Amino acid sequence: MGPGAPKALRLLGGEPLLVHAVRRAAAAPSVRMIVVAAPPADVDAVHALLAPVAPVTVVAGGAERQDSVAAALAVVPDDVGIVLVHDAARCLAPAELFEQVAATVRDGAGAVIPALPVTDTIKEVDPGERVLGTVDRSVLRAVQTPQGFSAPLLRAAHAAAADSHTDDAGMVEKLGHRVVCVPGSDFALKITRPIDLAVATHLLTLPPPA
Repeated sequence: MGPGAPKALRLLGGEPLLVHAVRRAAAAPSVRMIVVAAPPADVDAVHALLAPVAPVTVVAGGAERQDSVAAALAVVPDDVGIVLVHDAARCLAPAELFEQVAATVRDGAGAVIPALPVTDTIKEVDPGERVLGTVDRSVLRAVQTPQGFSAPLLRAAHAAAADSHTDDAGMVEKLGHRVVCVPGSDFALKITRPIDLAVATHLLTLPPPA
């Protein structure tokens, strides 16, 4: 995103991405607790920012995404059976997507990820950018968040993690557990580059997905 505020605090439609993300999560009927991992120096400021939006617990995050999820998971009460892990960068993920993921975990899937089919042609390349081959995109999916887990399974995955992972589903896969895909949402795009902010700004003008 270039220089400036942390990505989660960049403005979209006049409000930080984090505010949009928390508002949509809080609108999901299944969500009874929201824990936000924030930079250690910003815990109080983030809590003050979010207090008017929804009741939240804010914890100090870690150096890596995985550390931040572990810190948030540590304050989730033991009587919470399902945990959804979400990225503030996917701040427009609709409440319906949270519900769909939670319902699939509730129906017996231990780990659930929203995903979309890959539409681009994907090439495998070597370190010199020489093409080695074309990957069959019909078996590929672009993964989104929120990702949903039975709480005991997610805790076990974090306890067993010996290396770094880009998402929690990867940690569960390492344990040998099945991960199930549900249809993702175009509104759950990940804001990574300035052009993504422009797309998200347009999405704000559209009616919420049905």
